Amino acid sequence: MKQCPICFGNQHPCFQETILRKYRIDYFYCDLCGLLQTEDPYWLNEAYKSAVSSADTGLIQRNILLSKLLSCVLFFLCDRQGKYLDIGGGYGILTRLLRDVGFDAYWSDPHCENLFAQGFEASAVSAPYDAVTAFEVLEHIHNPLEFVQESIKETSTSTIIFSTELFDTSPPKPDSWYYYAFNTGQHISFYQHKTLVYLAKTLSLSLLSCGSFHILTAQEMSPFFFRLINSRFIKLLEHYVRKKMTSKTLMDHEKLIQFM
Repeated sequence: MKQCPICFGNQHPCFQETILRKYRIDYFYCDLCGLLQTEDPYWLNEAYKSAVSSADTGLIQRNILLSKLLSCVLFFLCDRQGKYLDIGGGYGILTRLLRDVGFDAYWSDPHCENLFAQGFEASAVSAPYDAVTAFEVLEHIHNPLEFVQESIKETSTSTIIFSTELFDTSPPKPDSWYYYAFNTGQHISFYQHKTLVYLAKTLSLSLLSCGSFHILTAQEMSPFFFRLINSRFIKLLEHYVRKKMTSKTLMDHEKLIQFM
């Protein structure tokens, strides 16, 4: 038995699987909140020899889609003139895409080199942020409650916007869900909707969730607009946002060449 880091209930062994093609490890499941996670991940230093897996062929496509969703969320549900930080920002693709739309976005990632948002690291500005984003991050975290608490405290925000794939009711069989990512060893925590409900309740935050896109917030946000953004109307909404915002692409270029 292990203690669940979200609801503090008991986690019991669920199945075993081989990760990184060499380590046979246990996966534990919490019946109360539905969190599924590995045993204590002693292999992470090896797993993160490359911060971004070469097998992540959906990286660019995912960032483009997320930038469209996030642009609409920031425009319609948050302060469009606010300041935002992308935690676990990878190569900086999403930060650059958001700045290209016109949002004041910044980057942070202790595991990855910033290639596309140089000059707009978190160190360039100070808290508070109107919201932080953490896309495809929570599945890499072994204590998600602690991670969210610390992220909110360190950035002085009350909103965290994130993505992670959810499973339904019971853990998928090991050979039936690509999201386990056994070969990389980087995915160590897996969630279902009720897990996020418990997480929100523990943090005294509201939860908005649709598919793999989620928001935990202390702010009042319209569930109607959130559902609209996550619907077939996203193209129209994103087009409207781009027309109303002023891109920072040229402004950022002029700023950066002063330091070259």
